[in-house]
Amino acid sequence: MKTVPPGLQALLDSGVTTLCTCWRIERLDGEVFGFTNHDRMLRFAGTGYQPETGFTPAETAASLGLAVDTAEIEGALSADVITDADIALGLWDNAHAEIWRVDWTDTANRVILRKGSLGEISRGTQSFFAEIRGLAHQLAQPGGRTFQRNCDAVVGDARCGVNLDQPAFKGTGAVSAVTDDRLISVSGLGGFAAGWFAQGLLTWTAGSNAGARSEVAGHRLGASGSVTIELWRRAERPIRIGDTFTVTAGCGKTWEICRAKFSNGANHRSFPHIPGNDAAYQTAKTGGVNDGGSFFND
Repeated sequence: MKTVPPGLQALLDSGVTTLCTCWRIERLDGEVFGFTNHDRMLRFAGTGYQPETGFTPAETAASLGLAVDTAEIEGALSADVITDADIALGLWDNAHAEIWRVDWTDTANRVILRKGSLGEISRGTQSFFAEIRGLAHQLAQPGGRTFQRNCDAVVGDARCGVNLDQPAFKGTGAVSAVTDDRLISVSGLGGFAAGWFAQGLLTWTAGSNAGARSEVAGHRLGASGSVTIELWRRAERPIRIGDTFTVTAGCGKTWEICRAKFSNGANHRSFPHIPGNDAAYQTAKTGGVNDGGSFFND
């Protein structure tokens, strides 16, 4: 149940209101933005809410139980606040969102309407359309550990414990040639073995994709010493010769790779000795070993 401040309740009871809506968006990179449909700047709780930013509320759905509530907002693409490039690079994906109802004559009279995160964002020529998902959507996400042969930690996270900032696991380079914004020839990585950065993470530090991250599909060495990096997905913006990046070593999630590549067997988060799928189909037989293998190859 929401608690309405006495001042706001008195305003609502009066029949004459001076209310507006404020949106606070905090991206995963820590950047905070405030927007309001009022015609002047508002500020509260350390955040400034910019007026006339083109933010307008659209459809809102609310329900009892654990169904996911949603709200939708529509806005104009602004060169200095919300750009088409930032949306394309995924900088707004899953950003934390708060929606407030505020008395613009006294911002202490306010109440939060809902919290959630930005879901799907669609773009048009001059505008964007974003979905705000309620907190219940997190209940639909996988949680807890999985009983499996491969590690369920993310390389470099707290559960893994590997420090990816070590020189052995992190490289810097620049683009020397580009093929369809997915296959790039690079300089600066000649001291690493082939495949070292496969399944790793590449972060652009300069160029039109600066700040964006791309997962690495392949890392190959040519006969002449050239280095080729293949990305799983094409970059959202064109890659140019001279664009710079950092890239971290990838992990294949197996016990062997964890122990040999990272010397991190003590933190390996899997169950490498669980039986294979064939063991689930074991059938009793008069002779031999019941190991789940084929009857026809005995």
